[in-house]
Amino acid sequence: MAGEALIELIDISKSFGGVQALKNVSLTIRKGEIHALAGENGSGKSTLIKVLCGVHRADSGKIVIDGVECRHMTPGLAIQMGIQVIYQDFSVFPNLTVRENIALNSEIMSRRKLVNRKRMQEIAGKAVARIGFQVDLDENVENLCVADKQLVAISRALLHNAKLIIMDEPTTALTKKEVDKLFEIVRMLQEEGIAILFVSHKTDEVFQISSKYTVLRNGEKIITGEVKDLNRDDFAFYMTGRKFEAQHLDREISSEVVMEVKDLGKRHAFSDISFSLHRGEVLCIAGLLGSGRTELAKALFGLEPFDFGEVKINQKAVRLKSIQDAMREKMGYVPEDRLTEGLFLDQSIFLNELVSNLPRHTGKLGILDKKGMLEEGKKWIEEMAVNTRDMERNVSTLSGGNQQKVILARWLATNLNILILNGPTVGVDIGAKYDIHRLLRELSERGMSIIIISDDIPEIFSCSDRVLIMKNGRLSGEFVTREIDEPLLEQAMFRQGEAG
Repeated sequence: MAGEALIELIDISKSFGGVQALKNVSLTIRKGEIHALAGENGSGKSTLIKVLCGVHRADSGKIVIDGVECRHMTPGLAIQMGIQVIYQDFSVFPNLTVRENIALNSEIMSRRKLVNRKRMQEIAGKAVARIGFQVDLDENVENLCVADKQLVAISRALLHNAKLIIMDEPTTALTKKEVDKLFEIVRMLQEEGIAILFVSHKTDEVFQISSKYTVLRNGEKIITGEVKDLNRDDFAFYMTGRKFEAQHLDREISSEVVMEVKDLGKRHAFSDISFSLHRGEVLCIAGLLGSGRTELAKALFGLEPFDFGEVKINQKAVRLKSIQDAMREKMGYVPEDRLTEGLFLDQSIFLNELVSNLPRHTGKLGILDKKGMLEEGKKWIEEMAVNTRDMERNVSTLSGGNQQKVILARWLATNLNILILNGPTVGVDIGAKYDIHRLLRELSERGMSIIIISDDIPEIFSCSDRVLIMKNGRLSGEFVTREIDEPLLEQAMFRQGEAG
Protein backbone atom coordinates (compact mmCIF):
# COMPACT_ATOMS: atom_id res chain seq x y z
CA MET A 1 0.00 0.00 0.00
CA ALA A 2 1.08 3.59 -0.61
CA GLY A 3 3.06 5.19 2.20
CA GLU A 4 5.09 8.33 2.75
CA ALA A 5 6.21 10.58 -0.08
CA LEU A 6 9.00 9.15 -2.24
CA ILE A 7 9.16 11.79 -5.00
CA GLU A 8 8.08 15.42 -4.81
CA LEU A 9 8.23 17.63 -7.87
CA ILE A 10 7.47 21.17 -6.76
CA ASP A 11 6.53 24.00 -9.15
CA ILE A 12 8.54 22.62 -12.07
CA SER A 13 8.77 24.91 -15.11
CA LYS A 14 10.61 24.28 -18.36
CA SER A 15 10.78 26.15 -21.68
CA PHE A 16 12.34 25.27 -25.02
CA GLY A 17 13.12 28.20 -27.32
CA GLY A 18 10.38 30.33 -25.81
CA VAL A 19 7.80 27.54 -25.85
CA GLN A 20 6.51 26.79 -22.34
CA ALA A 21 6.55 22.99 -22.00
CA LEU A 22 5.86 22.93 -18.24
CA LYS A 23 4.45 25.65 -16.03
CA ASN A 24 4.60 25.31 -12.22
CA VAL A 25 3.81 21.58 -12.26
CA SER A 26 3.81 19.78 -8.92
CA LEU A 27 3.55 16.01 -8.48
CA THR A 28 3.88 13.75 -5.42
CA ILE A 29 4.45 10.00 -5.75
CA ARG A 30 4.28 7.89 -2.61
CA LYS A 31 6.10 4.65 -1.83
CA GLY A 32 4.25 1.63 -3.16
CA GLU A 33 1.83 3.78 -5.14
CA ILE A 34 0.67 3.17 -8.70
CA HIS A 35 0.20 6.69 -10.03
CA ALA A 36 -1.14 7.39 -13.53
CA LEU A 37 0.30 10.39 -15.36
CA ALA A 38 -2.14 11.21 -18.13
CA GLY A 39 -2.48 13.83 -20.82
CA GLU A 40 -2.76 14.25 -24.54
CA ASN A 41 0.29 14.25 -26.79
CA GLY A 42 2.16 17.51 -26.18
CA SER A 43 0.73 17.95 -22.69
CA GLY A 44 4.16 17.86 -21.04
CA LYS A 45 4.28 14.26 -19.77
CA SER A 46 7.56 13.37 -21.47
CA THR A 47 9.21 16.63 -20.46
CA LEU A 48 8.23 16.11 -16.82
CA ILE A 49 9.67 12.57 -16.87
CA LYS A 50 12.92 13.82 -18.38
CA VAL A 51 13.22 16.56 -15.76
CA LEU A 52 12.72 13.98 -13.01
CA CYS A 53 15.37 11.71 -14.55
CA GLY A 54 17.91 14.46 -15.15
CA VAL A 55 17.74 14.43 -18.95
CA HIS A 56 16.44 18.04 -18.86
CA ARG A 57 17.20 20.58 -16.18
CA ALA A 58 14.17 22.51 -14.96
CA ASP A 59 14.20 26.30 -15.35
CA SER A 60 12.69 26.57 -11.88
CA GLY A 61 11.23 24.36 -9.17
CA LYS A 62 12.53 21.61 -6.90
CA ILE A 63 12.99 17.83 -6.99
CA VAL A 64 12.83 16.12 -3.59
CA ILE A 65 13.55 12.40 -3.21
CA ASP A 66 13.10 10.70 0.14
CA GLY A 67 12.98 14.12 1.76
CA VAL A 68 16.29 15.26 0.23
CA GLU A 69 16.36 18.04 -2.38
CA CYS A 70 18.34 17.13 -5.51
CA ARG A 71 19.67 20.40 -6.85
CA HIS A 72 21.56 19.04 -9.86
CA MET A 73 19.76 15.94 -11.06
CA THR A 74 21.54 13.84 -13.70
CA PRO A 75 20.57 10.50 -15.30
CA GLY A 76 23.28 8.75 -13.29
CA LEU A 77 22.13 10.31 -10.02
CA ALA A 78 18.51 9.42 -10.80
CA ILE A 79 19.50 5.75 -11.14
CA GLN A 80 21.47 5.94 -7.88
CA MET A 81 18.40 7.41 -6.20
CA GLY A 82 16.31 4.45 -7.38
CA ILE A 83 14.53 5.98 -10.38
CA GLN A 84 14.25 3.78 -13.47
CA VAL A 85 12.49 4.60 -16.75
CA ILE A 86 11.17 2.03 -19.20
CA TYR A 87 10.53 3.91 -22.44
CA GLN A 88 8.21 2.80 -25.22
CA ASP A 89 11.10 1.27 -27.19
CA PHE A 90 12.39 -0.34 -23.94
CA SER A 91 15.96 0.85 -24.77
CA VAL A 92 17.23 -2.71 -25.18
CA PHE A 93 20.09 -3.87 -27.41
CA PRO A 94 18.47 -6.17 -29.99
CA ASN A 95 21.74 -7.83 -31.06
CA LEU A 96 22.74 -8.75 -27.49
CA THR A 97 21.44 -11.66 -25.44
CA VAL A 98 18.89 -11.40 -22.65
CA ARG A 99 21.70 -12.00 -20.15
CA GLU A 100 23.84 -9.22 -21.60
CA ASN A 101 20.95 -6.74 -21.77
CA ILE A 102 20.07 -7.31 -18.12
CA ALA A 103 23.56 -7.50 -16.58
CA LEU A 104 25.60 -5.12 -18.74
CA ASN A 105 24.59 -1.97 -16.86
CA SER A 106 25.64 -3.57 -13.58
CA GLU A 107 29.03 -4.42 -15.03
CA ILE A 108 29.50 -0.88 -16.30
CA MET A 109 28.35 0.76 -13.05
CA SER A 110 30.73 -1.51 -11.12
CA ARG A 111 33.51 -0.22 -13.40
CA ARG A 112 34.64 -3.72 -14.24
CA LYS A 113 37.27 -3.93 -16.96
CA LEU A 114 36.57 -7.54 -17.89
CA VAL A 115 33.20 -9.17 -18.48
CA ASN A 116 32.62 -12.39 -16.56
CA ARG A 117 30.00 -14.57 -18.22
CA LYS A 118 29.30 -16.63 -15.10
CA ARG A 119 28.73 -13.51 -13.02
CA MET A 120 26.43 -12.02 -15.67
CA GLN A 121 24.50 -15.31 -15.83
CA GLU A 122 23.97 -15.19 -12.07
CA ILE A 123 22.90 -11.53 -12.10
CA ALA A 124 20.44 -12.01 -14.97
CA GLY A 125 19.09 -15.27 -13.55
CA LYS A 126 18.22 -13.66 -10.22
CA ALA A 127 16.65 -10.66 -11.98
CA VAL A 128 14.24 -12.68 -14.15
CA ALA A 129 13.41 -15.03 -11.27
CA ARG A 130 12.28 -12.07 -9.17
CA ILE A 131 9.31 -11.45 -11.47
CA GLY A 132 8.77 -15.07 -12.50
CA PHE A 133 9.98 -14.42 -16.05
CA GLN A 134 10.94 -17.65 -17.82
CA VAL A 135 13.25 -16.95 -20.74
CA ASP A 136 16.38 -18.33 -22.37
CA LEU A 137 19.13 -16.01 -21.16
CA ASP A 138 21.22 -16.86 -24.24
CA GLU A 139 18.50 -15.75 -26.68
CA ASN A 140 19.11 -12.54 -28.60
CA VAL A 141 16.58 -9.91 -27.57
CA GLU A 142 15.67 -9.17 -31.19
CA ASN A 143 14.09 -12.64 -31.35
CA LEU A 144 11.74 -12.01 -28.41
CA CYS A 145 8.13 -10.87 -28.65
CA VAL A 146 7.29 -7.32 -27.55
CA ALA A 147 5.97 -8.44 -24.16
CA ASP A 148 9.16 -10.35 -23.36
CA LYS A 149 11.32 -7.39 -24.40
CA GLN A 150 9.40 -5.35 -21.88
CA LEU A 151 10.00 -7.94 -19.16
CA VAL A 152 13.72 -7.80 -19.96
CA ALA A 153 13.60 -4.04 -19.39
CA ILE A 154 11.71 -4.50 -16.10
CA SER A 155 14.17 -7.17 -14.91
CA ARG A 156 17.06 -4.82 -15.67
CA ALA A 157 15.38 -1.93 -13.85
CA LEU A 158 14.99 -3.99 -10.68
CA LEU A 159 18.74 -4.68 -10.44
CA HIS A 160 19.52 -1.20 -9.19
CA ASN A 161 17.34 -1.14 -6.06
CA ALA A 162 14.54 0.60 -7.92
CA LYS A 163 12.23 2.67 -5.76
CA LEU A 164 10.28 4.16 -8.65
CA ILE A 165 9.74 2.59 -12.08
CA ILE A 166 8.36 4.89 -14.75
CA MET A 167 6.51 3.03 -17.51
CA ASP A 168 5.97 5.16 -20.61
CA GLU A 169 2.95 3.93 -22.61
CA PRO A 170 3.77 0.32 -21.63
CA THR A 171 0.85 -1.47 -23.31
CA THR A 172 0.92 -0.01 -26.82
CA ALA A 173 1.84 -3.25 -28.62
CA LEU A 174 0.63 -5.86 -26.12
CA THR A 175 -2.24 -8.33 -26.39
CA LYS A 176 -4.95 -8.40 -23.72
CA LYS A 177 -3.34 -11.47 -22.14
CA GLU A 178 0.08 -9.77 -22.09
CA VAL A 179 -1.42 -6.62 -20.55
CA ASP A 180 -2.97 -8.71 -17.79
CA LYS A 181 0.40 -10.38 -17.14
CA LEU A 182 2.14 -7.01 -17.02
CA PHE A 183 -0.41 -5.71 -14.52
CA GLU A 184 0.18 -8.78 -12.32
CA ILE A 185 3.86 -7.89 -12.21
CA VAL A 186 3.11 -4.22 -11.53
CA ARG A 187 0.95 -5.19 -8.54
CA MET A 188 3.66 -7.53 -7.30
CA LEU A 189 6.19 -4.70 -7.43
CA GLN A 190 3.73 -2.51 -5.56
CA GLU A 191 3.53 -5.12 -2.80
CA GLU A 192 7.31 -4.85 -2.47
CA GLY A 193 6.95 -1.13 -1.87
CA ILE A 194 8.11 -0.03 -5.33
CA ALA A 195 6.22 2.94 -6.75
CA ILE A 196 5.06 2.92 -10.37
CA LEU A 197 4.45 6.00 -12.49
CA PHE A 198 2.17 4.69 -15.24
CA VAL A 199 2.20 7.08 -18.20
CA SER A 200 -0.77 6.47 -20.48
CA HIS A 201 -3.74 7.97 -22.26
CA LYS A 202 -5.73 4.70 -22.29
CA THR A 203 -8.72 5.33 -20.07
CA ASP A 204 -9.56 1.71 -19.28
CA GLU A 205 -6.02 0.89 -18.21
CA VAL A 206 -5.71 3.94 -15.99
CA PHE A 207 -8.86 2.84 -14.16
CA GLN A 208 -7.74 -0.79 -14.02
CA ILE A 209 -4.24 -0.41 -12.58
CA SER A 210 -3.88 2.98 -10.86
CA SER A 211 -4.89 4.23 -7.44
CA LYS A 212 -4.02 7.89 -8.06
CA TYR A 213 -3.89 10.03 -11.16
CA THR A 214 -2.51 13.34 -12.34
CA VAL A 215 -3.60 15.00 -15.59
CA LEU A 216 -1.46 17.48 -17.53
CA ARG A 217 -2.80 19.73 -20.28
CA ASN A 218 -0.77 22.28 -22.24
CA GLY A 219 2.11 22.00 -19.79
CA GLU A 220 0.02 22.62 -16.67
CA LYS A 221 -1.32 20.31 -14.01
CA ILE A 222 -5.10 20.17 -14.27
CA ILE A 223 -5.94 17.84 -11.41
CA THR A 224 -4.59 15.16 -9.07
CA GLY A 225 -6.89 12.77 -7.28
CA GLU A 226 -7.98 9.25 -6.36
CA VAL A 227 -9.02 7.06 -9.28
CA LYS A 228 -11.90 5.66 -7.21
CA ASP A 229 -13.44 9.16 -7.18
CA LEU A 230 -13.12 9.59 -10.97
CA ASN A 231 -15.46 8.71 -13.84
CA ARG A 232 -14.56 8.30 -17.49
CA ASP A 233 -16.41 11.36 -18.75
CA ASP A 234 -14.65 13.65 -16.27
CA PHE A 235 -11.30 12.03 -17.08
CA ALA A 236 -11.76 12.77 -20.78
CA PHE A 237 -12.71 16.37 -19.96
CA TYR A 238 -9.65 16.89 -17.75
CA MET A 239 -7.43 15.51 -20.53
CA THR A 240 -8.86 17.58 -23.37
CA GLY A 241 -10.97 20.43 -21.97
CA ARG A 242 -13.80 19.10 -24.15
CA LYS A 243 -17.07 17.32 -23.39
CA PHE A 244 -17.66 14.18 -25.44
CA GLU A 245 -20.99 12.53 -26.08
CA ALA A 246 -21.03 8.76 -26.41
CA GLN A 247 -21.69 7.77 -30.01
CA HIS A 248 -23.03 4.45 -31.24
CA LEU A 249 -24.17 3.57 -34.73
CA ASP A 250 -27.81 2.52 -34.85
CA ARG A 251 -28.95 2.49 -38.46
CA GLU A 252 -30.03 0.33 -41.33
CA ILE A 253 -27.33 -0.40 -43.87
CA SER A 254 -27.75 -0.39 -47.63
CA SER A 255 -28.30 -3.80 -49.21
CA GLU A 256 -25.90 -2.88 -52.02
CA VAL A 257 -22.77 -5.03 -51.80
CA VAL A 258 -19.60 -3.13 -52.68
CA MET A 259 -17.03 -5.84 -51.89
CA GLU A 260 -17.44 -9.59 -51.67
CA VAL A 261 -14.67 -11.75 -50.24
CA LYS A 262 -14.94 -15.50 -50.82
CA ASP A 263 -12.78 -18.31 -49.40
CA LEU A 264 -9.74 -16.05 -49.06
CA GLY A 265 -6.55 -17.68 -47.80
CA LYS A 266 -2.87 -16.97 -47.31
CA ARG A 267 -0.42 -19.68 -46.26
CA HIS A 268 0.53 -19.56 -42.55
CA ALA A 269 -1.67 -16.49 -41.98
CA PHE A 270 -5.41 -17.03 -42.57
CA SER A 271 -7.86 -19.28 -44.42
CA ASP A 272 -11.52 -19.63 -45.47
CA ILE A 273 -12.30 -15.92 -45.05
CA SER A 274 -15.66 -14.97 -46.56
CA PHE A 275 -17.69 -11.81 -45.98
CA SER A 276 -19.45 -8.96 -47.77
CA LEU A 277 -19.10 -5.19 -47.34
CA HIS A 278 -22.06 -2.92 -48.10
CA ARG A 279 -22.16 0.64 -49.36
CA GLY A 280 -21.81 3.11 -46.49
CA GLU A 281 -21.10 0.33 -43.97
CA VAL A 282 -18.39 0.38 -41.29
CA LEU A 283 -17.35 -3.25 -40.86
CA CYS A 284 -14.99 -4.15 -38.01
CA ILE A 285 -12.71 -7.18 -38.13
CA ALA A 286 -11.99 -7.69 -34.45
CA GLY A 287 -9.19 -9.92 -33.28
CA LEU A 288 -6.23 -10.08 -30.98
CA LEU A 289 -2.63 -9.64 -32.06
CA GLY A 290 -1.63 -12.78 -33.95
CA SER A 291 -5.16 -13.60 -35.08
CA GLY A 292 -4.34 -12.93 -38.75
CA ARG A 293 -6.19 -9.61 -38.82
CA THR A 294 -3.25 -7.53 -40.09
CA GLU A 295 -2.31 -10.10 -42.73
CA LEU A 296 -5.90 -10.04 -43.99
CA ALA A 297 -5.94 -6.25 -44.17
CA LYS A 298 -2.67 -6.22 -46.11
CA ALA A 299 -3.92 -8.91 -48.48
CA LEU A 300 -7.05 -6.93 -49.29
CA PHE A 301 -4.88 -3.93 -50.19
CA GLY A 302 -2.37 -5.93 -52.25
CA LEU A 303 0.52 -5.43 -49.83
CA GLU A 304 0.84 -9.15 -49.09
CA PRO A 305 -1.31 -10.83 -51.78
CA PHE A 306 -3.57 -13.73 -50.83
CA ASP A 307 -2.87 -17.22 -52.19
CA PHE A 308 -6.43 -18.56 -52.49
CA GLY A 309 -9.93 -17.26 -52.98
CA GLU A 310 -11.57 -14.37 -54.76
CA VAL A 311 -12.44 -10.73 -54.18
CA LYS A 312 -15.21 -9.01 -56.12
CA ILE A 313 -15.77 -5.26 -56.19
CA ASN A 314 -19.11 -4.12 -57.56
CA GLN A 315 -19.79 -7.75 -58.62
CA LYS A 316 -16.61 -7.92 -60.70
CA ALA A 317 -13.67 -10.18 -59.77
CA VAL A 318 -10.57 -8.03 -59.26
CA ARG A 319 -6.85 -8.59 -59.14
CA LEU A 320 -5.24 -7.38 -55.88
CA LYS A 321 -1.60 -8.35 -56.32
CA SER A 322 -0.16 -4.90 -55.66
CA ILE A 323 -0.94 -1.53 -54.07
CA GLN A 324 -1.48 -0.15 -57.56
CA ASP A 325 -4.16 -2.79 -58.19
CA ALA A 326 -5.98 -1.74 -55.02
CA MET A 327 -5.72 1.96 -55.80
CA ARG A 328 -7.19 1.39 -59.25
CA GLU A 329 -10.23 -0.05 -57.47
CA LYS A 330 -10.44 3.19 -55.40
CA MET A 331 -9.22 1.55 -52.22
CA GLY A 332 -7.06 3.10 -49.50
CA TYR A 333 -5.17 1.66 -46.52
CA VAL A 334 -4.14 3.27 -43.23
CA PRO A 335 -1.45 1.01 -41.68
CA GLU A 336 -1.10 -0.06 -38.07
CA ASP A 337 2.36 1.51 -37.68
CA ARG A 338 2.18 4.97 -39.22
CA LEU A 339 5.82 5.77 -38.41
CA THR A 340 7.40 2.90 -40.36
CA GLU A 341 4.64 2.05 -42.85
CA GLY A 342 2.59 5.20 -43.38
CA LEU A 343 4.64 8.39 -43.27
CA PHE A 344 7.65 9.94 -44.92
CA LEU A 345 8.93 11.40 -41.67
CA ASP A 346 11.57 13.68 -43.17
CA GLN A 347 9.12 15.20 -45.68
CA SER A 348 6.62 18.02 -45.26
CA ILE A 349 3.09 17.70 -43.96
CA PHE A 350 1.51 18.76 -47.27
CA LEU A 351 3.66 16.33 -49.29
CA ASN A 352 2.62 13.47 -47.00
CA GLU A 353 -1.01 14.48 -47.54
CA LEU A 354 -0.76 14.48 -51.33
CA VAL A 355 1.82 11.77 -52.08
CA SER A 356 -0.88 9.36 -53.34
CA ASN A 357 -2.20 12.05 -55.69
CA LEU A 358 0.99 13.48 -57.20
CA PRO A 359 0.04 12.90 -60.88
CA ARG A 360 -2.70 15.53 -60.53
CA HIS A 361 -0.07 18.09 -59.49
CA THR A 362 2.59 17.12 -62.04
CA GLY A 363 3.15 19.14 -65.23
CA LYS A 364 4.02 17.86 -68.68
CA LEU A 365 7.75 18.04 -67.93
CA GLY A 366 7.36 16.12 -64.67
CA ILE A 367 7.63 19.26 -62.53
CA LEU A 368 5.47 19.44 -59.42
CA ASP A 369 3.09 22.37 -59.06
CA LYS A 370 4.05 23.38 -55.52
CA LYS A 371 1.60 26.28 -55.38
CA GLY A 372 -1.30 24.00 -56.30
CA MET A 373 -0.12 21.40 -53.80
CA LEU A 374 0.06 23.98 -51.01
CA GLU A 375 -3.48 25.14 -51.82
CA GLU A 376 -4.86 21.59 -51.71
CA GLY A 377 -2.75 20.75 -48.67
CA LYS A 378 -4.20 23.75 -46.82
CA LYS A 379 -7.71 22.59 -47.70
CA TRP A 380 -7.11 19.15 -46.21
CA ILE A 381 -5.43 20.54 -43.11
CA GLU A 382 -8.54 22.63 -42.46
CA GLU A 383 -10.92 19.79 -43.34
CA MET A 384 -9.12 17.32 -41.06
CA ALA A 385 -8.42 19.88 -38.30
CA VAL A 386 -4.70 19.07 -38.32
CA ASN A 387 -3.11 21.14 -35.57
CA THR A 388 -0.25 22.95 -37.31
CA ARG A 389 0.64 26.51 -38.24
CA ASP A 390 3.08 25.53 -40.97
CA MET A 391 2.29 22.69 -43.37
CA GLU A 392 5.83 22.86 -44.80
CA ARG A 393 7.23 21.50 -41.52
CA ASN A 394 8.28 17.85 -41.42
CA VAL A 395 5.39 15.55 -40.56
CA SER A 396 7.56 14.09 -37.77
CA THR A 397 6.91 17.26 -35.73
CA LEU A 398 3.19 16.43 -35.37
CA SER A 399 1.57 14.47 -32.55
CA GLY A 400 0.38 10.91 -33.23
CA GLY A 401 -3.24 11.97 -33.68
CA ASN A 402 -2.37 14.69 -36.17
CA GLN A 403 -0.09 12.32 -38.09
CA GLN A 404 -3.01 9.90 -38.37
CA LYS A 405 -5.20 12.69 -39.74
CA VAL A 406 -2.53 13.42 -42.38
CA ILE A 407 -2.62 9.79 -43.56
CA LEU A 408 -6.41 9.89 -43.69
CA ALA A 409 -6.27 13.10 -45.73
CA ARG A 410 -3.86 11.42 -48.15
CA TRP A 411 -6.43 8.78 -49.04
CA LEU A 412 -9.47 11.03 -48.97
CA ALA A 413 -7.76 13.23 -51.56
CA THR A 414 -7.90 10.29 -54.00
CA ASN A 415 -11.72 10.05 -53.97
CA LEU A 416 -12.00 6.59 -52.41
CA ASN A 417 -14.85 4.12 -52.37
CA ILE A 418 -13.34 1.68 -49.83
CA LEU A 419 -11.07 2.57 -46.92
CA ILE A 420 -9.27 -0.02 -44.75
CA LEU A 421 -7.88 1.15 -41.40
CA ASN A 422 -5.65 -1.13 -39.35
CA GLY A 423 -5.86 0.13 -35.77
CA PRO A 424 -7.34 3.54 -36.67
CA THR A 425 -6.52 5.20 -33.33
CA VAL A 426 -3.50 3.25 -32.01
CA GLY A 427 -1.24 5.62 -30.09
CA VAL A 428 -3.47 8.69 -30.37
CA ASP A 429 -4.95 10.60 -27.47
CA ILE A 430 -8.59 10.93 -26.44
CA GLY A 431 -9.37 14.11 -28.36
CA ALA A 432 -7.88 12.89 -31.65
CA LYS A 433 -9.56 9.51 -31.17
CA TYR A 434 -12.97 11.15 -30.86
CA ASP A 435 -12.31 13.30 -33.96
CA ILE A 436 -11.24 10.28 -36.04
CA HIS A 437 -14.28 8.25 -34.97
CA ARG A 438 -16.57 11.13 -35.88
CA LEU A 439 -14.88 11.46 -39.28
CA LEU A 440 -15.33 7.74 -40.02
CA ARG A 441 -19.03 7.97 -39.20
CA GLU A 442 -19.38 11.03 -41.45
CA LEU A 443 -17.55 9.34 -44.34
CA SER A 444 -19.80 6.30 -44.09
CA GLU A 445 -22.88 8.55 -44.14
CA ARG A 446 -21.59 9.97 -47.44
CA GLY A 447 -21.46 6.45 -48.88
CA MET A 448 -17.87 5.37 -48.29
CA SER A 449 -17.48 1.72 -47.26
CA ILE A 450 -15.00 1.23 -44.42
CA ILE A 451 -13.22 -1.75 -42.87
CA ILE A 452 -11.54 -1.21 -39.51
CA ILE A 453 -9.20 -3.68 -37.82
CA SER A 454 -9.39 -3.26 -34.05
CA ASP A 455 -9.41 -4.89 -30.63
CA ASP A 456 -10.53 -1.68 -28.89
CA ILE A 457 -14.06 -2.52 -27.71
CA PRO A 458 -15.27 1.08 -27.10
CA GLU A 459 -13.94 1.97 -30.56
CA ILE A 460 -15.81 -0.93 -32.14
CA PHE A 461 -19.10 0.23 -30.62
CA SER A 462 -18.44 3.86 -31.51
CA CYS A 463 -17.71 3.24 -35.19
CA SER A 464 -18.94 -0.05 -36.56
CA ASP A 465 -22.24 -1.37 -37.90
CA ARG A 466 -21.14 -4.98 -37.92
CA VAL A 467 -18.34 -7.01 -36.31
CA LEU A 468 -16.53 -10.10 -37.55
CA ILE A 469 -14.48 -11.95 -34.92
CA MET A 470 -11.15 -13.33 -36.15
CA LYS A 471 -9.17 -15.95 -34.27
CA ASN A 472 -6.29 -18.21 -35.29
CA GLY A 473 -6.57 -17.07 -38.91
CA ARG A 474 -10.29 -17.80 -39.26
CA LEU A 475 -13.55 -15.97 -38.75
CA SER A 476 -15.23 -17.33 -35.62
CA GLY A 477 -18.29 -15.10 -35.20
CA GLU A 478 -20.40 -12.27 -36.61
CA PHE A 479 -22.53 -9.66 -34.82
CA VAL A 480 -24.62 -6.63 -35.66
CA THR A 481 -23.10 -4.09 -33.25
CA ARG A 482 -26.37 -2.45 -32.17
CA GLU A 483 -27.78 -5.85 -31.17
CA ILE A 484 -25.05 -6.78 -28.66
CA ASP A 485 -23.39 -5.29 -25.60
CA GLU A 486 -19.75 -4.91 -24.59
CA PRO A 487 -19.60 -7.98 -22.29
CA LEU A 488 -20.84 -10.24 -25.09
CA LEU A 489 -18.31 -8.86 -27.56
CA GLU A 490 -15.52 -9.15 -24.99
CA GLN A 491 -16.46 -12.76 -24.35
CA ALA A 492 -16.37 -13.52 -28.08
CA MET A 493 -12.98 -11.88 -28.50
CA PHE A 494 -11.07 -12.73 -25.34
CA ARG A 495 -12.57 -15.71 -23.57
CA GLN A 496 -12.20 -18.27 -26.29
CA GLY A 497 -8.44 -18.36 -25.69
CA GLU A 498 -5.58 -16.25 -26.88
CA ALA A 499 -4.95 -15.86 -30.58
CA GLY A 500 -2.20 -17.98 -32.06
